[in-house]
Amino acid sequence: MLKSMSFAQAMLLAVVEGLTEYLPVSSTGHIILTSWVMGINQDAFVKDYTVMVQFGAILAVLMLFWRRFLLNFKIYPQVFMAFLPAAIIGLVVKKRIDLILGNVWVVGAMLFMGGIVLILTDHWLRHHKVRVVSVEKLKAPSAFKIGLFQCLAFFPGMSRSAATIWGGLSEGLSLVSATEFSFFLAVPTLSGATFLKVLKVYPEIRAEQWNILLWGNLVSFAVGLLTIYYFVRAIERFGLKYFGYYRVILGGLVLLALATGQQIEFL
Repeated sequence: MLKSMSFAQAMLLAVVEGLTEYLPVSSTGHIILTSWVMGINQDAFVKDYTVMVQFGAILAVLMLFWRRFLLNFKIYPQVFMAFLPAAIIGLVVKKRIDLILGNVWVVGAMLFMGGIVLILTDHWLRHHKVRVVSVEKLKAPSAFKIGLFQCLAFFPGMSRSAATIWGGLSEGLSLVSATEFSFFLAVPTLSGATFLKVLKVYPEIRAEQWNILLWGNLVSFAVGLLTIYYFVRAIERFGLKYFGYYRVILGGLVLLALATGQQIEFL
């Protein structure tokens, strides 16, 4: 039975956001799945909350990379070029995105397929030749192509982080540099989505909902800091395959549960 989102559930969703926003596992997909498992009614505020709670994760990037990002104007042209496709295409297909946002079947399928691609990517990396030594050396057309890859994340469950990492690798960046660029690209992408959402729903949000949003962003910020710090070290040591295995298993379980009519509930 669907129910309204409680404060505790909202904070759990914020933890999920902070944990998964920068991992190649899809934060949107995990929030949708977590809501589904908890039986939360996908009303207007819940959908708005899942977008606006990303702001805390954005601040985590700015905190950890303030010198590398905020004070390094050389990377701004690359970030801008990579941001353009999502900004343009996102506005065009926004209504279609909203239609599938919350669709657990789509999330399960995207998690599963994206997991397979991550496993294959990890094998391909053994023969990958780095052609671009740093983000600053990216040419404008290459940055734009990475932005096109990011648009794959319009499908919930695909993962913005994974898509941009694939794009970065295809344009010759190392795994670490591609991951770093995915962090930088998140700032305008997520900020833009959050700003547009706040602008749209600001008059409708009640005082108690602002309280939930404030605490949710604080939680996603704190969890995001830890996740980013350890993620870079994890991919340097283990690569991408374990994230792929996780996605395949989770996506497979979700699809199996849906096919057999099962609904897992807690809280």
